Amino acid sequence: MVIKDFSKVKINQSEDVAALITILLKVEDTIDRDKEHLWVIGLNVKGRIKFVDLVHLGSLDGNLASPREVFRRAVMNGVKAVIIAHNHPSGDPRPSPKDRSITKKLAKAGQVLEIALLDHVVVGEQGRYYSFGDAGKIPEAV
Repeated sequence: MVIKDFSKVKINQSEDVAALITILLKVEDTIDRDKEHLWVIGLNVKGRIKFVDLVHLGSLDGNLASPREVFRRAVMNGVKAVIIAHNHPSGDPRPSPKDRSITKKLAKAGQVLEIALLDHVVVGEQGRYYSFGDAGKIPEAV
C-alpha cells in the first residue's frame, strides 16, 4: 500500500516520523493494529516525502523485510534518501537484536544503491519511540 498524499510534508526530525506512523496506525484496520508494520518513507532532495510505502505487515512479534522490498519503490521513484519505521505492538519501542541487524543490513544496501538510510524509527505506545539516527546507530557510508 502506497500513500502519496504526504507530498507537502517535510521530515525534520525523528519526532515527525513517529507522529506520522502513529497517525497511520490509528487509521489501520483494527484487525491489523496488533501486528508489526514496516513502512518506508521516501524523501526527495529537499527532505519532502515523495511516498510512504507499507512494505511488510508482520505478525504479533516479528517482521521480515529484505533490502529488495525496502528499496524497490525508492529506486523506482529516484529518491535521495529513505527512512524506515515500524511499530512494536508490545508498546515498548526499545529495538530488538533483529531491529539492530536489519538496520545495519539496510544501511549497507542503501550505500550500494546511493540512497541514504537517514533513520530507523521504532514506534511504541503513548508517543514513545526509539530513533536509531538520534542514537547515532545508523552506519555511515564508507
